[in-house]
Amino acid sequence: MQLLIYLIVYPVLLLISILPFRLLYILSDILYFLVYRIFGYRKKEVRENLSLALPHLSNQERLVIEKKSFKHLCDMFLEMIKTMSISSEEMDKRFAFKNLDVYDSLEKNGKSIALLCSHYASYEWVVSMNSKVSFKGYGIYKKLNNKYFDSLVRKIRSKFDAELIPINRTAEVIASNYSKNIKSLYGLVSDQSPQIRSQNYWHDFMGIEVPVYVGAELLSKKYDMNVVFLKVTKVKRGFYEAELEVLSTNVKVVPDFELMDIFLQKVEQQIIEAPEYYLWTHKRWKHRGKNPNSKN
Repeated sequence: MQLLIYLIVYPVLLLISILPFRLLYILSDILYFLVYRIFGYRKKEVRENLSLALPHLSNQERLVIEKKSFKHLCDMFLEMIKTMSISSEEMDKRFAFKNLDVYDSLEKNGKSIALLCSHYASYEWVVSMNSKVSFKGYGIYKKLNNKYFDSLVRKIRSKFDAELIPINRTAEVIASNYSKNIKSLYGLVSDQSPQIRSQNYWHDFMGIEVPVYVGAELLSKKYDMNVVFLKVTKVKRGFYEAELEVLSTNVKVVPDFELMDIFLQKVEQQIIEAPEYYLWTHKRWKHRGKNPNSKN
């Protein structure tokens, strides 16, 4: 059944990927109408998240952001498919890095690099960075249930020399590379909602106490990596700019969890500046009020 679904869907994806961008965005507008107007995909979750994170805005203001966020979501989904056929030259025009010299200077330090990203703007096209660096690039991802689509996703992203690591193998791969002295770049999307455990670290994100993924910080400290934040800005439809901000070049002296605090603060700043480009469909605040260590 998995193969049958793949064989039916793959030609459609391939056809979409070769569309000119003008037609791609017309298709995106149609997709938005279906996803938002007809099916109401996760509309309830988005509305709740916006209400929690942006309570100072009126219902009408949040509704405007809601609609824009769904339009952006549809754009980004089709842009991900477009990656199948996009040329390196076209990608360079549409996803531009403002200060790669900052990254180059970190490579000269001779330590692997943890690149902290968030579900903001175009996190899918971040993989294009791997074609511009010397270190081996890895992206951490959640493996798809359908093995054929999982293979396709890995193939698409390897187009720009990125290798995907299933999230459950992250520590294993990093440890292996460290033991072999293989300098690497690890892309870590670190604003997800982890499972609740008694040892979770909790922090206010958009004014709401939530558990925080600290794997990026723990691995960076254990294997002495430089840590940078990648700030992605949507310039206009189909065009993005990425800027690197160094968080630490000496992680072992940074107080515990301070790196994650700084990371979340930077994500908050992006959301406040242009909330419509955040991925409001994921349940980032689903564990609010459940801190087992809270005194309240």
